[in-house]
Formats: sequence, C-alpha cells, structure tokens
Amino acid sequence: METPNLPAIRVLRPAWNKGRIVGQKRPLKPKHVWAIRVRLELAENHRDLALFNMAIDSKLRECDLVKMKVVDVMASGQIKEWALVLQSKTQKPVRFEISEGTRASVEKWMEDELMVGSEYLWPGRFHERLHISTRQYARIVRDWVTSIGLEATAYGTHSMRRTKVTQIYKKTGNLRAVQLLLGHTKMDSTVRYLGVELEDALAIAEAIEI
Repeated sequence: METPNLPAIRVLRPAWNKGRIVGQKRPLKPKHVWAIRVRLELAENHRDLALFNMAIDSKLRECDLVKMKVVDVMASGQIKEWALVLQSKTQKPVRFEISEGTRASVEKWMEDELMVGSEYLWPGRFHERLHISTRQYARIVRDWVTSIGLEATAYGTHSMRRTKVTQIYKKTGNLRAVQLLLGHTKMDSTVRYLGVELEDALAIAEAIEI
C-alpha cells in the first residue's frame, strides 16, 4: 500500500541561532578586563564590579557563581583570600584565590543596603528570587562586553570562566594547573575548553609530573 505524501512542515519562527556566532565563546583579553573595570568604577556600580571581579577570579560556571553565598567569601567579618565552592556539575569542590582588588570590590558591595541580611552574595531584586538567575547574569555579561564595543554574540558567561585560565596557560603552558583551577575531572575537557591542539597538550602533559 502506498504511503500518502505528507504536507511539508513549515518553520513558524527562525532558528534561535540565526545570525549568531555559535561555538566556544572568546575569553576577554587583559585590555578588555581593565576597560570594563574602569567603566564600572566610574559608574560606581558596586554590585557589577564585585560580580565581574569574582567571575574572573573564581573561574566558576554561571550556575555556581550566581549561587555563591556570603559565607563562601567571608569569615570573621573579613573577605577571605581563598574560597572553596562545591560545583553543581561535578559535585566536587574547587578552590580559588580572591585577589586584593576583588576583595576590595566585594567589601564595598557588602556595605550596600541590598546586602543587609542577605544569605547570597548576589541577591535577586524580587522577593521570590534568593539570588540572580543565570539568565540575568548572561544579560549582565552582554552589557559588559557591549559597553566597550565588543560583539555580544562572540562573548558570553563562559568568557568570564575562560579569561584567567587562558592567560595562565599562555604564560606557563601548564595544562594540569588549568585543569585543577577549572575543576575538570578529565584532561580532555580542559584541552577542548582551551582549544589546545592535541599534540601540544600531550607534550605538555608528558612534561608534567604529578
């Protein structure tokens, strides 16, 4: 029995990625980092400056960054020099340094009235939201990059995660260190994340004694 021809299915709306750059998002260059910092400082945007600095230092995924709590970074009324956060994806802890500039910006943000009694470091502005959402964070990142004239589609939340480790790898070539800083369980993930050529990665891995 012959199968009747079915009518063609028409797409009612364009694809979500039409006209966008897809794939890995670029890390920010040092000049971009400083340009964004200066703009946030001049605007006296204490929340965004602290968030930006912490995103660069922590190298956390957006889902973990937005859920950071005050106790993660503060002890005895002082901002810690090192923090430990449990990753949602791997359920393994990752430790990172909090630089002097980041500590200063977080201290300033903690003085804001929005932080009074807040459990989370980046509280939501709606009562039903305990902290900012990953979507809101993505919009904030877009505003950062466009404010200095960068193409929004080429950068994203993972640009923040990749920025510092990219510079570490360029200066040291230490792939194992980058793996630990990102909290990756496998070296392959780090290789793909940095866009390192496999041969280069293997040569570096062989030279590192663990």
